Amino acid sequence: MYLLKSCAIAFAMYSKIPMPRVDWNEKNMKYAMCFFPVVGAVLGLLEVILGGLLLDFETGTILFAAVMTLLPVLVTGGIHMDGFMDTMDALSSYGDREKKLAILKDSNSGAFAILGMCCYFIWNMAVWSEVTKEMLPVIACGYVLSRSMSGFSIVTFTAARNSGLARTFQDGAQKKTVRVTTILCFIASGTVMLILNPVLGAVALAAAVLVFLYYKHICKKQFGGITGDLAGYFLQLCELAMLTGIVLAGGIVWRS
Repeated sequence: MYLLKSCAIAFAMYSKIPMPRVDWNEKNMKYAMCFFPVVGAVLGLLEVILGGLLLDFETGTILFAAVMTLLPVLVTGGIHMDGFMDTMDALSSYGDREKKLAILKDSNSGAFAILGMCCYFIWNMAVWSEVTKEMLPVIACGYVLSRSMSGFSIVTFTAARNSGLARTFQDGAQKKTVRVTTILCFIASGTVMLILNPVLGAVALAAAVLVFLYYKHICKKQFGGITGDLAGYFLQLCELAMLTGIVLAGGIVWRS
């Protein structure tokens, strides 16, 4: 029963999918991060189903791209985009570590957050306009992969603060179990991507790993550790990088 409660906490925190009310106590929090990749699996399934239907019915390219761009925001409630925007403001401040952390805590969005969000959605929509039906399953696996890496980082990286969302999940998690689970999810989703399409899968994996290394670097050098906002920033950047890589590689493969 406690595993179901942990699953409900993960979905309640990281999605807008209705869940029964569950107490966020120590027992229920232990394995919540283990179910973070499951949120990605649900999102990926919705992308495949809805995207496939839109392409089958030959809807306009702009409509297809807009729907596929907005679907993750609707499912997640924009929690990861919020982290992306806060991080854009912090990185663009060029202040010291304490100033960057203070900006992450600020609920107001600055100019660089808005600019970053607009650029993100424009690029995301542009790339989605080039997606074919054959690419959808590989893209869907990316939502599991990105959340596996993000969940792993939350229980592995040093926390930048003694409070906040990331610290809450760190303190409540059964870290060893979460690490093993997220690693297994990473391996499983990566393997499926390679089986579905070796070239597209390899490119997506390479993009995800490069973004993860960049994410680890900025967490350590610029913030002194991880925060929930930085985890959201990574997730958004990782998914955009994988999507871009899949589309670019797909264009080369199918033209040759």
